[in-house]
Formats: sequence, structure tokens, C-alpha cells
Amino acid sequence: MGLLTFSLNLTLDGCVDHREGIADDETHAFFTRLMDQGGAMLWGRITYEMMESYWPAVARGEVEATPAVREWAIKLESKPKYVVSSTRTDYPWTNSHSIVGDLRTCVQELKEATPSGVLLGSSKLATELDRLDLIDEYQFLVHPRIASHGPKLFDSGLSSTRRLELIASTPLRNGAVAMHYRRALDQDPRIAGESIQSAR
Repeated sequence: MGLLTFSLNLTLDGCVDHREGIADDETHAFFTRLMDQGGAMLWGRITYEMMESYWPAVARGEVEATPAVREWAIKLESKPKYVVSSTRTDYPWTNSHSIVGDLRTCVQELKEATPSGVLLGSSKLATELDRLDLIDEYQFLVHPRIASHGPKLFDSGLSSTRRLELIASTPLRNGAVAMHYRRALDQDPRIAGESIQSAR
């Protein structure tokens, strides 16, 4: 079974507004490497539509872009993309698929069907999946900025504290730091029970 890895840009004060990050070649190369390691992408509808509105045009060469940015766009075209939405059913973007049904069951089945892992890139959806204890690892790119506004990471809260183990921290030349964590192996088993109750 593959791991579900939550990966996102965020500022030092936890802002996850995509406009606040450093969108340079180094940043895109970082996320391209992450995408290469995984077998599929997982998003909520809002994130999917934001990506859909821009990246296909970059991949087609209709938008001026550096080689690193275009590489991300081209690889994203061929990568399977799964979307959780209760309002949308039509996904014309290449290799896009809808997740319909019980969220816990569907995402668990996606993990089992994707041995190389699933890369989750939506903050709101991540909160729901973390409440269901489905996220295995976290790879955040922390940018050297204080946004002083939202939206913030896990804005709507979790049922309890998540204790993590640091796997690696890698500074980038642009001042951002890539932080790789996994859920602590000795996580309090009461957390799972609390998460299940809160999801009902």
C-alpha cells in the first residue's frame, strides 16, 4: 500500500495562500521531484480548478515559462489526478478522475491501488483526511515570509495534537526550507478513536 503524503507551500506563520510562496525554478523543481516519486495526485475541487485553469496551457506551450516550470506542467498532464467533490462530476483535464462515495473508504482504496504513493495538495481536504487518520507523511515547503493573513494550515482544527517525526530538512537557495515529517510511530492510539468520532 502506498503512503498518502500531504505537501504544500506555507509561510512561517502558516499561511497557505498560494500567492504568498516563492514561485521560482527551485520551488517548481522541488515539487516536480515529489510528483515523480508518487503515483497520483489528490486534490479537492477548488485546488483542482485552480490548477486546471492554468497548467494545461503551460504544458501546451501557450504560456511563457522557464524549463523547470514547463517540466512540472508537462509531467502534471500525464500524472493521474483524483478529485474529491460533491458538486462536480465532469473532469476533462487529461488523466483526471472523480472520487465519489465514502471519503475514508475511497481514499484508503486509492492508497492500496497506488503502491508508489499519493501526493495530497489541498489544505481543506487535508484537514478532513487527517481527521480520518489517513495521512502518513507531510512534506512542507516553508517560505521565509510572514503573511499575517489566512487561510492558515488546518484552519478548522483537528481533534487532537499530531506528533510527528522529522525525516529531513533541506534548505533551498531561495531561503525556503523543505520539511519532511512522518506520523510518530508511537502515536497515542486514543487519537485514532477521537478522529473517527469527530468524523461521524
